[in-house]
Amino acid sequence: QQIAASLPAAALLAARNTAGDVGTALTSPTETVRPTAAATATAACKRLTEALRAIEEYAKIVSPAAAARAEALRYRGYAFEQVLLSRADRLGRFARSRLYVLLTTALCKGDPLVTAHAALAGGADCIQLREKTLGDRPLLDLARRLREVTARAGALLIVNDRPDIALLADADGVHVGQDDLPVGAVRTVLGGDRLVGLSTHSVDQARRAVEAGADHIGIGPMFATATKDAGPVQGPALVADVLAAVDLPHVAIGGITAANAPQLAAAGARCIAICAAVIGADDPQAAAAAIKESFTGAMGQGR
Repeated sequence: QQIAASLPAAALLAARNTAGDVGTALTSPTETVRPTAAATATAACKRLTEALRAIEEYAKIVSPAAAARAEALRYRGYAFEQVLLSRADRLGRFARSRLYVLLTTALCKGDPLVTAHAALAGGADCIQLREKTLGDRPLLDLARRLREVTARAGALLIVNDRPDIALLADADGVHVGQDDLPVGAVRTVLGGDRLVGLSTHSVDQARRAVEAGADHIGIGPMFATATKDAGPVQGPALVADVLAAVDLPHVAIGGITAANAPQLAAAGARCIAICAAVIGADDPQAAAAAIKESFTGAMGQGR
């Protein structure tokens, strides 16, 4: 608006020549087709920066101040495109995830990397590294090794609580609790291209997560769990209530097994988080596969 206000409106209008615009007759086979929302966003970002470049150059003739504003906006457009499209890919992958496995070395029956590999082979779409007692150096080393394992499997890696470790390990994002760093502070450390998830235990907290800018939310605890003290059991009804109130990718968490996972699918959940039932199993691959099959089968889409 500031740029338009500083340019001669009458001259701009008079310069419009729709009848003589060669672009009205030029078409391409892919012009009216966009395969994905990301492709549409990419095209829009390119048009934005191209338009700002043209405005910038022609504004130099009549208003150097307007040209400077257009230049500044163009660079902001480049930065916006970079963040939007990089984050959009991760958001899309998270939204398509069905099985999210939390990995804690203390609960693994075997080597954590072997356990992670088995969980991924069993169908895990995302691994969260959740460590409260490891020192920073061993934690970073484990995170980097998990990044290699998850990358080979095409899965996401989330780090619990630690945006610094997530950034250094090139993880896809961070998950925080209600009493941890706020979403905005995590974003400051992590940058705009990675995901920030937030645990919620009520509809009100879910609404506040949206306001805070969280990319996804954890909803729970669904059932009784000994993995951590996450407060009173909320049950599958909370999933339905939260999803009726907010539109965010989500993961239901807490005491989930192959036996009760269908209850969550019936409540509308599209992703479930599992810890001990997978990483503490004698056969993590088989456990992950059984839980995912139970859940996605109840969703009516098979594994």
